[in-house]
Amino acid sequence: MGMDRTLTRKVLLGVTGGIAAYKAPLLVRALVKAGAEVQVVMTPAAHDFVTPLTLATVSKRPVLTDLIDRAGGGTWNDHVHLARWADVMLVAPASANTLAKMAHGLCDNLLLACYLSAECPVFVAPAMDLEMYRDGSTAANLATLKGRGVRTIGPETGELASGLSGEGRMTEPEAIVDALIAALMTASPLRGKRVLITAGPTQEAIDPVRYIGNRSTGKMGFALAEEAAALGARVELVAGPVALRTGRAGIRRTDVVSAAQMAEACKDLFPAVDVAILSAAVADFRPARAADRKIKKGGKVPELVLEPTEDILAWMGAHKRPGQLLVGFALETDDEQRHAEEKLVRKKLDLIVLNSLRDEGAGFGHDTNKVTLIGTDKKATAFPLKSKTDTARSILARIEALLSHA
Repeated sequence: MGMDRTLTRKVLLGVTGGIAAYKAPLLVRALVKAGAEVQVVMTPAAHDFVTPLTLATVSKRPVLTDLIDRAGGGTWNDHVHLARWADVMLVAPASANTLAKMAHGLCDNLLLACYLSAECPVFVAPAMDLEMYRDGSTAANLATLKGRGVRTIGPETGELASGLSGEGRMTEPEAIVDALIAALMTASPLRGKRVLITAGPTQEAIDPVRYIGNRSTGKMGFALAEEAAALGARVELVAGPVALRTGRAGIRRTDVVSAAQMAEACKDLFPAVDVAILSAAVADFRPARAADRKIKKGGKVPELVLEPTEDILAWMGAHKRPGQLLVGFALETDDEQRHAEEKLVRKKLDLIVLNSLRDEGAGFGHDTNKVTLIGTDKKATAFPLKSKTDTARSILARIEALLSHA
Protein backbone atom coordinates (compact mmCIF):
# COMPACT_ATOMS: atom_id res chain seq x y z
CA MET A 1 0.00 0.00 0.00
CA GLY A 2 3.05 2.25 0.04
CA MET A 3 2.89 2.99 3.76
CA ASP A 4 4.44 1.62 6.91
CA ARG A 5 1.57 -0.45 8.34
CA THR A 6 2.50 0.19 11.94
CA LEU A 7 0.00 1.32 14.54
CA THR A 8 1.77 1.16 17.88
CA ARG A 9 -1.17 2.61 19.76
CA LYS A 10 -3.70 1.59 22.40
CA VAL A 11 -7.06 1.28 20.68
CA LEU A 12 -10.35 1.29 22.58
CA LEU A 13 -12.67 -0.45 20.11
CA GLY A 14 -16.40 0.02 20.56
CA VAL A 15 -18.57 -2.60 18.85
CA THR A 16 -22.27 -1.80 18.46
CA GLY A 17 -25.32 -3.83 17.43
CA GLY A 18 -25.45 -4.31 13.69
CA ILE A 19 -24.83 -7.08 11.18
CA ALA A 20 -21.42 -5.56 10.37
CA ALA A 21 -20.31 -6.58 13.87
CA TYR A 22 -19.41 -9.95 12.35
CA LYS A 23 -16.34 -8.16 10.93
CA ALA A 24 -15.18 -7.03 14.38
CA PRO A 25 -12.90 -10.08 14.97
CA LEU A 26 -11.21 -9.41 11.63
CA LEU A 27 -10.77 -5.76 12.59
CA VAL A 28 -9.24 -6.70 15.95
CA ARG A 29 -6.81 -9.08 14.24
CA ALA A 30 -5.81 -6.41 11.71
CA LEU A 31 -5.22 -3.90 14.52
CA VAL A 32 -3.14 -6.36 16.53
CA LYS A 33 -1.14 -7.32 13.44
CA ALA A 34 -0.30 -3.64 12.94
CA GLY A 35 1.08 -3.50 16.48
CA ALA A 36 -1.89 -2.09 18.39
CA GLU A 37 -3.11 -3.09 21.82
CA VAL A 38 -6.88 -3.50 21.62
CA GLN A 39 -9.48 -3.30 24.37
CA VAL A 40 -12.98 -4.16 23.14
CA VAL A 41 -16.10 -2.60 24.65
CA MET A 42 -19.42 -3.92 23.33
CA THR A 43 -22.95 -2.61 23.61
CA PRO A 44 -25.48 -5.18 24.86
CA ALA A 45 -27.04 -5.31 21.39
CA ALA A 46 -23.69 -6.25 19.81
CA HIS A 47 -23.85 -9.61 21.62
CA ASP A 48 -26.61 -10.64 19.18
CA PHE A 49 -24.14 -10.48 16.27
CA VAL A 50 -20.73 -11.51 17.65
CA THR A 51 -19.69 -13.25 20.86
CA PRO A 52 -17.50 -11.65 23.51
CA LEU A 53 -15.50 -14.89 23.62
CA THR A 54 -14.46 -14.50 19.98
CA LEU A 55 -13.35 -10.90 20.50
CA ALA A 56 -11.58 -11.72 23.76
CA THR A 57 -9.68 -14.52 22.02
CA VAL A 58 -8.37 -12.34 19.18
CA SER A 59 -7.69 -9.28 21.38
CA LYS A 60 -6.21 -11.33 24.25
CA ARG A 61 -8.13 -9.12 26.68
CA PRO A 62 -11.44 -9.58 28.50
CA VAL A 63 -14.28 -7.92 26.60
CA LEU A 64 -16.31 -5.39 28.58
CA THR A 65 -19.99 -4.53 28.23
CA ASP A 66 -21.50 -3.34 31.51
CA LEU A 67 -20.63 -0.43 33.76
CA ILE A 68 -21.12 -2.85 36.67
CA ASP A 69 -19.84 -6.38 36.07
CA ARG A 70 -22.35 -8.28 38.16
CA ALA A 71 -21.08 -11.66 37.00
CA GLY A 72 -17.65 -10.69 38.27
CA GLY A 73 -18.82 -9.92 41.78
CA GLY A 74 -20.21 -6.45 41.20
CA THR A 75 -16.95 -4.82 40.10
CA TRP A 76 -17.02 -1.47 38.35
CA ASN A 77 -15.60 -1.15 34.85
CA ASP A 78 -13.97 2.25 35.20
CA HIS A 79 -14.88 4.14 32.01
CA VAL A 80 -12.61 7.07 32.93
CA HIS A 81 -9.61 4.77 33.30
CA LEU A 82 -10.45 3.05 30.01
CA ALA A 83 -10.72 6.39 28.21
CA ARG A 84 -7.41 7.60 29.65
CA TRP A 85 -5.72 4.32 28.76
CA ALA A 86 -6.59 4.72 25.09
CA ASP A 87 -4.52 6.57 22.52
CA VAL A 88 -7.49 6.41 20.15
CA MET A 89 -11.13 5.34 20.39
CA LEU A 90 -12.73 3.63 17.40
CA VAL A 91 -16.42 2.73 17.16
CA ALA A 92 -16.84 0.10 14.42
CA PRO A 93 -19.44 -0.69 13.43
CA ALA A 94 -21.14 2.52 14.55
CA SER A 95 -24.88 1.99 14.35
CA ALA A 96 -27.39 4.77 13.75
CA ASN A 97 -28.61 4.30 17.32
CA THR A 98 -25.14 4.72 18.88
CA LEU A 99 -24.30 7.68 16.65
CA ALA A 100 -27.51 9.39 17.79
CA LYS A 101 -26.71 8.77 21.44
CA MET A 102 -23.15 10.06 20.98
CA ALA A 103 -24.44 13.22 19.28
CA HIS A 104 -26.96 13.93 22.03
CA GLY A 105 -24.75 13.07 25.00
CA LEU A 106 -26.73 10.04 26.17
CA CYS A 107 -24.91 7.65 28.47
CA ASP A 108 -26.80 4.42 29.07
CA ASN A 109 -23.96 1.92 28.51
CA LEU A 110 -20.23 1.50 29.04
CA LEU A 111 -19.29 2.37 25.46
CA LEU A 112 -21.04 5.74 25.65
CA ALA A 113 -19.53 6.46 29.08
CA CYS A 114 -16.08 5.82 27.59
CA TYR A 115 -16.85 8.13 24.66
CA LEU A 116 -17.97 10.98 26.93
CA SER A 117 -14.78 10.53 28.99
CA ALA A 118 -12.41 10.32 26.01
CA GLU A 119 -9.78 13.00 25.49
CA CYS A 120 -8.04 11.02 22.74
CA PRO A 121 -8.96 11.14 19.03
CA VAL A 122 -12.28 9.41 18.30
CA PHE A 123 -13.15 7.71 15.01
CA VAL A 124 -16.44 6.12 13.92
CA ALA A 125 -17.05 3.68 11.08
CA PRO A 126 -20.79 3.99 10.35
CA ALA A 127 -22.66 0.88 9.24
CA MET A 128 -26.38 0.75 8.48
CA ASP A 129 -28.83 0.30 5.64
CA LEU A 130 -29.13 2.82 2.85
CA GLU A 131 -32.32 4.56 4.01
CA MET A 132 -31.08 4.83 7.59
CA TYR A 133 -27.84 6.42 6.42
CA ARG A 134 -29.67 8.82 4.10
CA ASP A 135 -32.14 9.88 6.80
CA GLY A 136 -31.84 13.52 7.81
CA SER A 137 -31.47 12.71 11.50
CA THR A 138 -28.47 10.45 10.85
CA ALA A 139 -26.89 13.12 8.65
CA ALA A 140 -27.47 15.73 11.36
CA ASN A 141 -25.98 13.48 14.04
CA LEU A 142 -22.88 12.81 11.97
CA ALA A 143 -22.52 16.54 11.27
CA THR A 144 -22.76 17.25 15.00
CA LEU A 145 -20.11 14.68 15.82
CA LYS A 146 -17.78 15.94 13.08
CA GLY A 147 -18.21 19.45 14.47
CA ARG A 148 -16.95 18.14 17.81
CA GLY A 149 -13.86 16.61 16.25
CA VAL A 150 -15.04 13.04 15.76
CA ARG A 151 -13.63 11.66 12.51
CA THR A 152 -15.49 9.28 10.23
CA ILE A 153 -14.16 6.34 8.24
CA GLY A 154 -16.59 5.45 5.46
CA PRO A 155 -19.17 4.17 4.97
CA GLU A 156 -18.70 2.54 1.59
CA THR A 157 -21.08 1.73 -1.24
CA GLY A 158 -21.86 -1.95 -1.72
CA GLU A 159 -24.17 -4.82 -0.92
CA LEU A 160 -26.16 -4.30 2.29
CA ALA A 161 -27.86 -6.68 4.70
CA SER A 162 -31.26 -5.78 3.24
CA GLY A 163 -30.18 -7.12 -0.13
CA LEU A 164 -30.03 -3.62 -1.55
CA SER A 165 -26.87 -2.01 -2.81
CA GLY A 166 -25.87 1.48 -1.81
CA GLU A 167 -24.05 3.64 0.72
CA GLY A 168 -23.97 2.43 4.31
CA ARG A 169 -21.65 -0.58 4.17
CA MET A 170 -18.93 -0.54 6.85
CA THR A 171 -15.42 0.05 5.53
CA GLU A 172 -13.43 -3.18 5.42
CA PRO A 173 -11.20 -3.89 8.45
CA GLU A 174 -7.87 -3.53 6.61
CA ALA A 175 -8.97 -0.20 5.14
CA ILE A 176 -10.04 1.02 8.59
CA VAL A 177 -6.58 0.21 9.94
CA ASP A 178 -4.98 2.02 7.00
CA ALA A 179 -7.15 5.06 7.72
CA LEU A 180 -6.08 5.09 11.36
CA ILE A 181 -2.41 4.75 10.39
CA ALA A 182 -2.76 7.60 7.90
CA ALA A 183 -4.45 9.84 10.46
CA LEU A 184 -2.40 9.01 13.54
CA MET A 185 1.01 8.05 12.20
CA THR A 186 1.57 9.05 8.57
CA ALA A 187 0.05 12.50 9.03
CA SER A 188 2.25 13.35 12.01
CA PRO A 189 4.09 16.70 11.80
CA LEU A 190 7.18 14.68 12.77
CA ARG A 191 7.04 12.67 9.56
CA GLY A 192 10.15 13.35 7.51
CA LYS A 193 11.69 15.52 10.23
CA ARG A 194 15.20 14.85 11.48
CA VAL A 195 15.16 14.33 15.23
CA LEU A 196 18.22 14.09 17.47
CA ILE A 197 17.69 12.14 20.70
CA THR A 198 20.27 11.48 23.39
CA ALA A 199 19.87 8.58 25.80
CA GLY A 200 21.53 6.86 28.72
CA PRO A 201 24.41 7.88 31.00
CA THR A 202 27.96 8.89 30.30
CA GLN A 203 31.01 7.34 31.93
CA GLU A 204 33.91 9.57 32.95
CA ALA A 205 37.12 7.58 33.38
CA ILE A 206 39.07 7.60 36.63
CA ASP A 207 41.43 4.94 35.31
CA PRO A 208 41.06 2.13 32.72
CA VAL A 209 38.82 0.21 35.16
CA ARG A 210 36.83 2.76 37.17
CA TYR A 211 34.62 5.64 36.17
CA ILE A 212 32.16 8.23 37.43
CA GLY A 213 28.65 7.52 36.16
CA ASN A 214 24.99 7.44 37.13
CA ARG A 215 22.06 5.02 37.20
CA SER A 216 20.48 5.96 33.87
CA THR A 217 19.47 2.94 31.76
CA GLY A 218 18.52 4.87 28.61
CA LYS A 219 14.97 3.45 28.60
CA MET A 220 13.30 6.87 28.29
CA GLY A 221 15.50 7.98 25.41
CA PHE A 222 15.10 4.71 23.55
CA ALA A 223 11.30 4.86 23.98
CA LEU A 224 11.37 8.36 22.49
CA ALA A 225 13.49 7.15 19.57
CA GLU A 226 11.19 4.18 18.86
CA GLU A 227 8.03 6.29 19.00
CA ALA A 228 9.47 9.15 16.93
CA ALA A 229 10.55 6.68 14.25
CA ALA A 230 7.08 5.09 14.29
CA LEU A 231 5.68 8.55 13.49
CA GLY A 232 7.93 8.78 10.45
CA ALA A 233 10.79 10.83 11.87
CA ARG A 234 14.39 10.19 10.85
CA VAL A 235 16.01 9.67 14.22
CA GLU A 236 19.62 10.26 15.16
CA LEU A 237 20.05 8.41 18.46
CA VAL A 238 23.20 9.25 20.41
CA ALA A 239 23.44 6.64 23.15
CA GLY A 240 25.72 6.39 26.13
CA PRO A 241 26.87 2.96 27.36
CA VAL A 242 23.60 1.00 27.73
CA ALA A 243 22.48 -2.59 27.12
CA LEU A 244 19.42 -1.60 25.07
CA ARG A 245 18.82 -2.44 21.42
CA THR A 246 16.49 -1.01 18.81
CA GLY A 247 15.47 -2.64 15.57
CA ARG A 248 12.99 -0.11 14.23
CA ALA A 249 13.68 1.34 10.79
CA GLY A 250 14.40 5.04 10.73
CA ILE A 251 16.83 5.12 13.66
CA ARG A 252 20.54 5.69 13.14
CA ARG A 253 22.51 5.06 16.30
CA THR A 254 25.79 6.57 17.44
CA ASP A 255 27.35 5.01 20.54
CA VAL A 256 29.48 7.11 22.86
CA VAL A 257 30.95 6.70 26.32
CA SER A 258 31.98 10.05 27.77
CA ALA A 259 30.33 13.45 27.98
CA ALA A 260 32.98 14.83 25.63
CA GLN A 261 32.18 12.16 23.04
CA MET A 262 28.45 12.86 23.37
CA ALA A 263 29.07 16.58 22.95
CA GLU A 264 31.14 15.98 19.82
CA ALA A 265 28.46 13.74 18.27
CA CYS A 266 25.67 16.17 19.13
CA LYS A 267 27.52 19.19 17.79
CA ASP A 268 28.11 17.35 14.56
CA LEU A 269 24.42 16.37 14.16
CA PHE A 270 22.60 19.36 15.64
CA PRO A 271 22.87 21.83 12.73
CA ALA A 272 20.96 19.48 10.38
CA VAL A 273 18.10 18.39 12.69
CA ASP A 274 14.66 19.91 13.15
CA VAL A 275 14.14 18.74 16.74
CA ALA A 276 16.61 17.84 19.48
CA ILE A 277 15.45 15.94 22.59
CA LEU A 278 18.20 15.62 25.16
CA SER A 279 17.09 12.93 27.59
CA ALA A 280 20.56 11.58 28.39
CA ALA A 281 21.89 11.88 31.93
CA VAL A 282 25.20 13.51 31.08
CA ALA A 283 27.81 13.74 33.84
CA ASP A 284 28.27 17.30 35.10
CA PHE A 285 31.84 16.60 36.26
CA ARG A 286 34.73 14.38 35.22
CA PRO A 287 38.17 13.64 36.68
CA ALA A 288 40.59 16.37 35.65
CA ARG A 289 43.17 13.68 34.92
CA ALA A 290 42.44 10.02 34.23
CA ALA A 291 45.17 7.55 35.15
CA ASP A 292 46.45 5.46 32.24
CA ARG A 293 46.88 2.45 34.53
CA LYS A 294 44.67 0.95 37.21
CA ILE A 295 45.12 2.79 40.49
CA LYS A 296 46.33 0.27 43.07
CA LYS A 297 45.38 0.17 46.70
CA GLY A 298 48.01 1.68 48.90
CA GLY A 299 48.50 3.38 52.18
CA LYS A 300 47.36 6.74 50.84
CA VAL A 301 43.88 7.37 49.52
CA PRO A 302 44.19 9.04 46.09
CA GLU A 303 42.72 12.50 45.69
CA LEU A 304 40.18 12.88 42.89
CA VAL A 305 40.13 16.34 41.34
CA LEU A 306 37.06 17.09 39.21
CA GLU A 307 36.39 19.53 36.41
CA PRO A 308 33.09 20.45 34.73
CA THR A 309 32.02 18.79 31.50
CA GLU A 310 30.68 20.83 28.62
CA ASP A 311 26.99 21.75 28.91
CA ILE A 312 25.63 20.27 25.68
CA LEU A 313 22.11 21.62 26.16
CA ALA A 314 23.33 25.16 26.79
CA TRP A 315 25.53 25.00 23.67
CA MET A 316 22.54 23.95 21.60
CA GLY A 317 20.38 26.70 23.07
CA ALA A 318 23.01 29.24 22.09
CA HIS A 319 23.36 27.86 18.56
CA LYS A 320 19.83 26.80 17.57
CA ARG A 321 18.42 28.37 14.45
CA PRO A 322 14.91 29.85 14.05
CA GLY A 323 12.28 27.11 13.90
CA GLN A 324 14.52 24.49 15.46
CA LEU A 325 12.94 22.91 18.56
CA LEU A 326 15.04 22.11 21.60
CA VAL A 327 13.71 19.90 24.40
CA GLY A 328 15.53 19.25 27.64
CA PHE A 329 15.00 17.08 30.71
CA ALA A 330 15.24 18.07 34.35
CA LEU A 331 15.56 15.41 37.04
CA GLU A 332 15.13 17.20 40.35
CA THR A 333 14.92 16.30 44.04
CA ASP A 334 13.61 19.56 45.55
CA ASP A 335 11.78 22.72 44.47
CA GLU A 336 11.37 20.88 41.18
CA GLN A 337 9.22 23.19 39.10
CA ARG A 338 11.17 26.36 39.91
CA HIS A 339 14.46 24.70 39.00
CA ALA A 340 12.98 23.34 35.77
CA GLU A 341 11.58 26.73 34.76
CA GLU A 342 14.94 28.37 35.42
CA LYS A 343 16.67 25.75 33.26
CA LEU A 344 14.10 26.28 30.50
CA VAL A 345 14.92 30.00 30.34
CA ARG A 346 18.64 29.78 30.98
CA LYS A 347 19.26 27.23 28.25
CA LYS A 348 16.75 28.72 25.75
CA LEU A 349 14.59 25.61 25.52
CA ASP A 350 11.20 25.30 23.85
CA LEU A 351 10.05 22.58 26.24
CA ILE A 352 11.36 20.93 29.37
CA VAL A 353 10.40 17.54 30.75
CA LEU A 354 10.47 17.50 34.54
CA ASN A 355 10.53 14.44 36.73
CA SER A 356 11.39 13.94 40.36
CA LEU A 357 13.29 11.23 42.16
CA ARG A 358 10.74 11.67 44.93
CA ASP A 359 8.00 10.17 42.73
CA GLU A 360 7.75 6.43 43.23
CA GLY A 361 8.20 4.54 39.96
CA ALA A 362 9.87 7.48 38.19
CA GLY A 363 13.51 8.18 37.49
CA PHE A 364 16.35 5.79 36.75
CA GLY A 365 15.91 2.08 36.12
CA HIS A 366 12.11 1.92 36.05
CA ASP A 367 9.90 0.94 33.14
CA THR A 368 7.54 3.74 34.19
CA ASN A 369 7.86 7.50 34.49
CA LYS A 370 5.89 10.42 35.83
CA VAL A 371 6.62 13.71 34.11
CA THR A 372 5.46 17.31 33.90
CA LEU A 373 5.85 19.22 30.64
CA ILE A 374 6.61 22.94 30.88
CA GLY A 375 6.67 25.21 27.83
CA THR A 376 7.85 28.74 27.28
CA ASP A 377 4.49 30.01 28.58
CA LYS A 378 5.40 28.39 31.94
CA LYS A 379 2.17 26.37 31.91
CA ALA A 380 2.80 22.98 33.48
CA THR A 381 1.04 19.83 32.24
CA ALA A 382 1.42 16.95 34.69
CA PHE A 383 0.92 13.35 33.60
CA PRO A 384 0.23 10.38 35.86
CA LEU A 385 2.67 7.51 36.32
CA LYS A 386 2.69 5.42 33.15
CA SER A 387 5.01 3.35 31.00
CA LYS A 388 7.97 5.07 29.44
CA THR A 389 6.52 4.22 26.02
CA ASP A 390 3.30 6.04 26.90
CA THR A 391 5.32 8.88 28.41
CA ALA A 392 7.28 9.15 25.15
CA ARG A 393 4.01 9.41 23.22
CA SER A 394 2.83 12.24 25.48
CA ILE A 395 6.09 14.13 25.01
CA LEU A 396 6.03 13.65 21.25
CA ALA A 397 2.37 14.72 21.06
CA ARG A 398 3.40 18.02 22.67
CA ILE A 399 6.27 18.36 20.18
CA GLU A 400 3.85 17.64 17.32
CA ALA A 401 1.64 20.48 18.58
CA LEU A 402 4.64 22.84 18.72
CA LEU A 403 5.60 21.90 15.15
CA SER A 404 2.03 22.42 13.94
CA HIS A 405 1.83 25.87 15.51
CA ALA A 406 5.22 26.80 14.15
